Amino acid sequence: MSAIGSDVILDRMMSLHPKIIDLTLDRVWRLLHAVGDPQDKLPPVIHLAGTNGKGSTQAMLRAGLEGAGKRVHAYTSPHLARFHERIRLAGALIDEAALTEVLDRCYAANGGETITYFEITTVAALMAFVETPADFTLLETGLGGRLDATNVVKKPELTIITPISIDHTQFLGDTLAAIAGEKAGILKRGVPCVVGPQPDDALEVIEARAAKLGCPLFVHGQHWHMWEERGRFIFQDETGLLDLPMPALIGPHQLENAGAAIAALRQLGFDEVACGAAMRDVTWPARMQRLRHGPLVEAAGNAELWLDGGHNPAAGETLAKVLADLPNRPTHLICGMLNTKDIAGYLRPLANVAESLTAVSIPDEVNTLPASTTASEARGVGLPASEAPSVLDAVRALTNDAPGCRILICGSLYLAGNVLKSNG
Repeated sequence: MSAIGSDVILDRMMSLHPKIIDLTLDRVWRLLHAVGDPQDKLPPVIHLAGTNGKGSTQAMLRAGLEGAGKRVHAYTSPHLARFHERIRLAGALIDEAALTEVLDRCYAANGGETITYFEITTVAALMAFVETPADFTLLETGLGGRLDATNVVKKPELTIITPISIDHTQFLGDTLAAIAGEKAGILKRGVPCVVGPQPDDALEVIEARAAKLGCPLFVHGQHWHMWEERGRFIFQDETGLLDLPMPALIGPHQLENAGAAIAALRQLGFDEVACGAAMRDVTWPARMQRLRHGPLVEAAGNAELWLDGGHNPAAGETLAKVLADLPNRPTHLICGMLNTKDIAGYLRPLANVAESLTAVSIPDEVNTLPASTTASEARGVGLPASEAPSVLDAVRALTNDAPGCRILICGSLYLAGNVLKSNG
């Protein structure tokens, strides 16, 4: 094993390509062949794509499978505080020794060839998955689907497409149909696909692709339904009705994610025990997460402190609905975003439920939007805005000006990760 740590190798991997994103599978296939084609040796794969909700859906699916006694590999991105979060081996986050060793081998096998950070780290994850016994492998796409580095499994057990909306237009296209075409690229001939709630334009593309490939579809609103009734989560498909606990993740949008997870578990043949565990045992940080300890909570005093990593217009709409459903309390936002996002589109629905916004830049992030720009965009959608040098300074100022309020830190998973790391 290398004497250096994983952070050093990851930094080296970051320098292997001038771009962070460069969608093609050629480099991935080259490296996979060099390391023995691990993609062909994985435990049964469930592959997830979608604009919103795929991380939460994967987390619920994993909770359900583990509740049924299965060992589950899981791959997700981006990480929040540590890279190790991206690779879960048979139920546990990969440890430093194992991560360093597999990164080292993968870096050596690449031989200095051009490859993006996401591509080479995805190959390393697949190597790790093959070398640890498990019953299932959950793969979450990083961006899109058709040309995503995870889209290398010839015949997964199941695919899942969560809700699609406008995001990453510079890479995936600027219409729902174009973006759906990229997401539907994970469909494989004859492999069933669970489809979460979709706009009509997106669903038409998915259905056309599925028809061409002979993929059985299990579509929300057609083949399965879910709703809340008297504080319970009700799911119904052609095999019957399930009366389950509400998902542990907060927000009405999580009902859609829960529905996709339960539909997937049913397609995989699991019973009500697994479905109950999916709802009850799921954890997924920075998705309307209530912070309850750490320096930020201490600084907030008797104010509520929440954290969310949503960052596109659809996430803004969802977040606004969540806030509207919470007990009445003045809500103030602390927001930092990347310069690649539709800032106004994200903030516009939040202007209806928040009293103010304090803009911050995302620490140690080269693509952060300057706080001044975020504040200006907020004012443009009717949200009073100011700036602060850090999240901690913003919390302190809000606590002084509006004691007992609700504070939501939002706008980017990168900001959320920085908060979780610095807040312990």
